[in-house]
Amino acid sequence: MKALSIRQPWAWLIVHGGKDVENRSWHTKHRGRFLIHAAQGMTRNEFTQALLFCSERGLPMPDRDDMQRGGIIGSVELVDSVDHSDSPWYMGEKGFVLRDPKPLPFAPLKGRLNFFEVPDEVVTP
Repeated sequence: MKALSIRQPWAWLIVHGGKDVENRSWHTKHRGRFLIHAAQGMTRNEFTQALLFCSERGLPMPDRDDMQRGGIIGSVELVDSVDHSDSPWYMGEKGFVLRDPKPLPFAPLKGRLNFFEVPDEVVTP
């Protein structure tokens, strides 16, 4: 199954917080369910910016310690790749429109750029 690395806390917000757009600088032709890989890296500044973004909009935000990093944390369905969205989560050049997130038990895995294949034995969504 395909996976996409997403930095925390955005990965957690997709799986648990209602984030329905993943912002990117590129479009994708991929459609369908993919795994959410929570990237290992997350700076204090990234967390603080996300906290401010969520608090200004009344959106949920996890505690820093509640976010797992460096592995698969869930899956979501990608239904479109757009240049504009009215979603409060849209703030990029392009957006992947997401729906039906599902948490999965944490499975440690090194991430990669773009969509990448994850062997079936690592996780079964």
